[in-house]
Amino acid sequence: MTTTAWVAVDGGQSGTRLAASDGRRGAGPGFTHGGDPVATNLRIVARAAADAGLTGPVGTVCLGLTGLPADPAARAELAARIAELLDVSGEVRLCDDSVTAHGGALPEGRGVVLAAGTGVIALAVGDGVARRFDGHGYLFGDCGGSFAIGRAAMAAILRARDGRGPATALAGADPGVLYASPTVVDDVAHLAPQVFAAAAQGDRVARQIVEAAAADLADTVTAAVHAFPGTSEVPVAFTGGLFAAGPQLLTPLRAGLPPRASLHPAPGPPLTGAIRLASAPLGPYASLVSRHGQDAPAGVPSGA
Repeated sequence: MTTTAWVAVDGGQSGTRLAASDGRRGAGPGFTHGGDPVATNLRIVARAAADAGLTGPVGTVCLGLTGLPADPAARAELAARIAELLDVSGEVRLCDDSVTAHGGALPEGRGVVLAAGTGVIALAVGDGVARRFDGHGYLFGDCGGSFAIGRAAMAAILRARDGRGPATALAGADPGVLYASPTVVDDVAHLAPQVFAAAAQGDRVARQIVEAAAADLADTVTAAVHAFPGTSEVPVAFTGGLFAAGPQLLTPLRAGLPPRASLHPAPGPPLTGAIRLASAPLGPYASLVSRHGQDAPAGVPSGA
């Protein structure tokens, strides 16, 4: 049986995409919060592999995952189970999806990528820098993302309903239903398009929510840009579903950035970055990728 040289996976909250060196492509469901992240990631990768008709053997696999387990032991378990699923003979390379987003957005490997969908994370790489900003999850971070916008909308709706805040055209689900939903994060995030639509129609409350989200995103990018030494221009590529709002979000975001930040859309998707990291040396991303398997450097613990 012919070995597929590499397989690349981009696993986000909105969906999972897979590409193989022989041209096969597959898609699977997105990552959902709650439950065992190892089992969840394995399930969505298996769905994408089945969609591509991929059964192995495979040389190297790189997976950029929004639900990457934080625990090293869990990462090692995920890598082992992916290796078994796809019959991997070389390395399983694991990283969070900000790394693959950066690899797809900044071909030169220097600059900041701002990935904003349900959550938000910025990654600064280059000039000796390799550092993440935000990406702290929906409870404590992801400032300016779709969940944060949807949560602000629900809070404004309830304030208006109680008479504690100004009237708004926004309308949301019953909070009791949301609390009981196993997909509450996604459900709340799905309110974001309504907020942008209401803001475009002149709703003051919705407009304030959009402005606050843009300010939060600008704060994250500004911190990432300031991580680069000196005063030279820093490329900032944006990617993710939140930016479907277009100028409504980008105009106030751009206004909040420092002069040395050069904001532009990402020329390539995160899957392009995953392909790059599966098919070539890791280069500036080496410290951001966990390597597991036969080709991992000698003396480096599994998952380093």
